[in-house]
Amino acid sequence: MTARMIMKLQVTARTEETPDVVVLTLRHPRRPELPAWTGGAHVDLHLPDGKIRQYSLCGDPRDRSHYRIAVKRAPDGRGGSSWIHDHVAVGDAVNCSAPRNNFALKQGSRHVFVAGGIGVTPMAALARDAAERGDDFELHFFARSRSHAPLLTDLQHSLGDRLKAYFSDEVPGNVDTIIASIGAAPDAQLYFCGPPRLTGALIAAADAAQWPTQRRHTEAFQATLDENFKPEPFDITIASSGRTLRVPADRSALDVLRANGFIMPSSCELGVCGACICGYRDGIVIHRDSVLSLADRQEKMTPCVSRARVGVTLDL
Repeated sequence: MTARMIMKLQVTARTEETPDVVVLTLRHPRRPELPAWTGGAHVDLHLPDGKIRQYSLCGDPRDRSHYRIAVKRAPDGRGGSSWIHDHVAVGDAVNCSAPRNNFALKQGSRHVFVAGGIGVTPMAALARDAAERGDDFELHFFARSRSHAPLLTDLQHSLGDRLKAYFSDEVPGNVDTIIASIGAAPDAQLYFCGPPRLTGALIAAADAAQWPTQRRHTEAFQATLDENFKPEPFDITIASSGRTLRVPADRSALDVLRANGFIMPSSCELGVCGACICGYRDGIVIHRDSVLSLADRQEKMTPCVSRARVGVTLDL
């Protein structure tokens, strides 16, 4: 693993998309093209106070002249979104990482995207990728109202009748109906992103319909909450050297690795960005991230938040 390139990009446009969402367009001041990306990718913004925040790219992956991100103000959040809303203006420079993708389009004959509110941002680009590939797809978009639906006009223009929009103040949608409409295609893929109430209902409906977990894909930029979790100490063994390190209950594996000379990239340190993912060979890992799929969890872990029972052997 290597640290991602950090670029100083210029804000060339700012749009008040909804009362609480601002869309920023970022361009390189000298280079005509930015690093390539695919639908589902995100970038890290490095804020002046040291905060690092992740935002999905919501533009067209084929247009590398700029990046577009949508930022929702979260009054009860960790401060990054409020700072961007209050201080970032056209002409300002922002430190932005190269894109990373933990939520890419899968192989399948049919794709069903379900988004709630700001969760539509990765879906906008994923839908464009599906259209470019000529795949069958549809995007179900839930929002409080039309005025609180970010990117709605762009999506209506680019997706046409493949967009199914539901507004709580008009005709709300039903996730059970969406799951039932996916069809019997054996390789159909389900993608979802949004507030816990929506994603929880969607997971329950998929469970009831016995929708395979390996064909469910989600993105989250919030830490997994588990008030009952009590961390226990465990050991890390480095596969290449056989060296064993003790991780106390009050420290993360990432902290211990860094303290012992291992250069580990990281960003959010909440288990949502995927920057610190590493492989493991054996051990029972307690996965506490929001980024790894069930398949990936068989051989990868996020040492910033995940732990192990007794011990784990890492490939570093």
